[in-house]
Amino acid sequence: MKWTGKRVAVLHGGRSSERDVSLRTGAACADALRQKGYDVTLVDVDVDVAARLREARAEVAFVALHGRWGEDGCIQGLLESMGIPYTGSGVLASAVGMDKGIAKVLFRTLGLPVIEYVVFPPERAPSISVADLPFGLPCVVKPSGEGSSVGVHLVKDSAKLGAACKDAASFKGELIVERYVKGKEIQVAVLDGTALGAIEVVPANEFYDYAAKYTAGTTQYFYPARIPPDHARAVMEAAEKAHRGLGCSGVTRSDFILTDDGTPYVLEVNTLPGMTATSLVPKIAAGNGIPFPDLCERLLEGASLKA
Repeated sequence: MKWTGKRVAVLHGGRSSERDVSLRTGAACADALRQKGYDVTLVDVDVDVAARLREARAEVAFVALHGRWGEDGCIQGLLESMGIPYTGSGVLASAVGMDKGIAKVLFRTLGLPVIEYVVFPPERAPSISVADLPFGLPCVVKPSGEGSSVGVHLVKDSAKLGAACKDAASFKGELIVERYVKGKEIQVAVLDGTALGAIEVVPANEFYDYAAKYTAGTTQYFYPARIPPDHARAVMEAAEKAHRGLGCSGVTRSDFILTDDGTPYVLEVNTLPGMTATSLVPKIAAGNGIPFPDLCERLLEGASLKA
């Protein structure tokens, strides 16, 4: 749907651990939409967001939030209740996509390769030992309800497992410990159900952590990914299946570890992927000849109520 002449509220900021990234995403998307001629108001989301939306007389919302209260179905439920069409996925897809533990169960039912993992309640964090891990070390420790690699640790030394678990448990949700799988970091953008392409991420360090994601110059990106054509097809088909299986809308970014034999292990689906200068979806779109303002406009045109 065309929203020309309508009042567009770009929702960004928020109260999650990914606030800084969201502020950058929102600013970039707002600038892009203004370049396309839209009437845009930036709304920094807080507990009074409903009042701010009414004050802005918002007719459509462009959701540029990340993390809790923005990417997990909360803001989507509010917008549904207020009758304001919005970009991205609906309440259920957002909630399931944000919870890594639940998402892994769904991925398995879809027949997608999932790395072996164990789920622990956060109160178990102080007592978790290597003996609790059927796959041993190295492993990856992460909270189930955060994004942008917040609280994620690559653990190779048993002496460091406890501290990693305690840190991950300080965030929302259960604690997930995965077997470490060596492979290429491949991320796929899916727009309106169709994969745009796969990008290869090569961080300066061994692990693609928060700093590597958002600090310019610390990571190399190769688009298209330097993988065989059959591996590229497999990982893009897996991303499309994950997008559809979650019931996603708009654009998503699916993260994979691709092993040498071509197995695309799905890590997660980001229902509101970053849209900053270093973000991957804009890089993939640009590689397909889609300038950033055009990408943002296409996402806005897909805004709707999903309930």
